[in-house]
Amino acid sequence: MRSFFQFEQRQTNYKTETMAGITTFLSIAYILVVNPMILSQAGMDKGAVFTATALSAIIGSLLIGLLANFPVGISPSMGLNSFFTFSVCIGMGIEWETALTGVFISGILFMILSLLKIREKIINVIPQDLKHAIAAGIGFFVAFIGLKNAGIVIQSDATFVTVGELTSPTTLLALFGLGLAIILLVRGVSGAIFYSMVITTIAGIFIGQIDRPDSIIGEIPSLAPTFGVVFTQLDQIFTFEILAVIFTFLFVAFFDTAGALIAIASQAGLMKNNEIPQAGRALLADATAAVAGSIMGTSTTACAVESSAGISVGGRTGFTSVIIAGCFAIALFFAPVLSIVTPEVTAPALIIVGALMASEISKINWKNTTIMISSFMTIIMMPLTYSIATGIALAFILYPLGMLASKKAKEVHPILYGLGLLFIGYFTFL
Repeated sequence: MRSFFQFEQRQTNYKTETMAGITTFLSIAYILVVNPMILSQAGMDKGAVFTATALSAIIGSLLIGLLANFPVGISPSMGLNSFFTFSVCIGMGIEWETALTGVFISGILFMILSLLKIREKIINVIPQDLKHAIAAGIGFFVAFIGLKNAGIVIQSDATFVTVGELTSPTTLLALFGLGLAIILLVRGVSGAIFYSMVITTIAGIFIGQIDRPDSIIGEIPSLAPTFGVVFTQLDQIFTFEILAVIFTFLFVAFFDTAGALIAIASQAGLMKNNEIPQAGRALLADATAAVAGSIMGTSTTACAVESSAGISVGGRTGFTSVIIAGCFAIALFFAPVLSIVTPEVTAPALIIVGALMASEISKINWKNTTIMISSFMTIIMMPLTYSIATGIALAFILYPLGMLASKKAKEVHPILYGLGLLFIGYFTFL
């Protein structure tokens, strides 16, 4: 085992790797609550999504640990589950069954592109600044949803949005959770988001805003309401609207995983010659988890940036990922407790995760006019249009256009021009 995971070469041991795995799990365990909560708003069964979330995380984390020897957790992406629910199902009016089939098709394409190494090629030609802008924009979008769910921001006929009734019991509960999460994060507590959600839930029960669970440990919720639904909807995907959704799932997931892998490999000291070792295997693990997750009933998976928490305590090998998978397996038996968590409890997690993602904005080269405009429009349009797809589309229209105008057309890879044309078609025909 030590030889397989290269403990000696990476100067680590079982104790360190185990602690790293637990730390990463505690940092991303909120996905077991937040993902079902978000996808249930699209009409999906919350229990089935809970089980699918855990199983997809188990499969993805095991695969990336065993195939690529990476200390990374894989779970449903916070950005893409929001896109699935609020942009595709609610915004575009597409049934969740059809949207989930789009996730399945994009996962198959992930696998093909990963095997052919095309996925790596595309990632390499996209300007780094735009990758940071996409991540930051999704952060603002996710935070906006959290503020809305908490009742901190509400609809207004006069100003579109305004501040909510901050003294209402549910909003006060959300504000308590947000304040607690911030305090724990500032004090450097591993799993701060998870702990704050647990404490906020207990507080909600104590003040009568949340119902007590019938039990602590219970049966694993059935996958029946969602399992295999994708195979019954394959005839519904051959429309431009659904194909555009598939493309967006495919495109956004590119950068969720690529950005996380680059950041994590660098932090762990695993980068060699500015390249990620075993990147192809890591991308294949992610793609396989996405396909498996869609079949079971959850939106697209991605490498979790929260894996950096485990790396910070010494995680350096795939054994960390194996521990993460084991923790998710244990969590499957605590569905009764997790099912009582309300939107007000999960809202602080969305706000904090949004803030963490938005920090990517500092890495953008704001002195370059073309990058400044395309990045700004990407970031601002995601929350304002309630659509991740719109922000991405504008980036890959404006960037090539700006480069053409500044007579730097040759510095833009032909793939980017192709993406720009595809997105013009997206706006014209969708």
